[in-house]
Amino acid sequence: MNKLQQLTLAVLAVVLFNTAAVAQTQKGNLMVGGNISNFGLDFLDGGGTRFSMDITPKVAYFIKDDLALGGYAKMGLVTAKDAGTTTQYGIGALGRYFIQDSRVRKLEFSRRARFFLEANAGFGGSSNSNTDASTTGLDIGFGPGLAYFITPNVALEALLKYELTVGFGSATTSNRLNLGVGFQIYLPTAKAREIIREEGGR
Repeated sequence: MNKLQQLTLAVLAVVLFNTAAVAQTQKGNLMVGGNISNFGLDFLDGGGTRFSMDITPKVAYFIKDDLALGGYAKMGLVTAKDAGTTTQYGIGALGRYFIQDSRVRKLEFSRRARFFLEANAGFGGSSNSNTDASTTGLDIGFGPGLAYFITPNVALEALLKYELTVGFGSATTSNRLNLGVGFQIYLPTAKAREIIREEGGR
């Protein structure tokens, strides 16, 4: 293969990749994945430690280009010596919109990168094993994110989200700002059905 052929193949691969990355947010595709946030291991005075982590699996369907609606579940844990364990939970609906505004697209550092906005609403709460402090009620979150497509079907992402729980309990309001990282898999619906059939046949 001569240099001209190699260059042609390289250019073609880049064009196909960029096209595929954009195509994954088209109507009819499925997004499956999740985020990890609030992850930390703190060494406290006196020799103790505090561990925290939130996991949020998600699934959404693109009802139109760049707009997906779906659901999520949230599980969180904060535990420390003599402070008990705080458990957070939630389930509800989410929406994600990949921004097409040209002013925002200019900020994207690569054709593989896409900015998006995400919002969620559902049922959620938190409780502590050592105290009576608890909050249960409406769980709301919203914020911006950035997805980077490492392959045409898989994206790593960062998401900064403000989360608010309003309801009943000993503490009626709980709010926090979370920076999460994660990944999403983007599949055409037909491909997703094929995977489900294959797994069901095993």
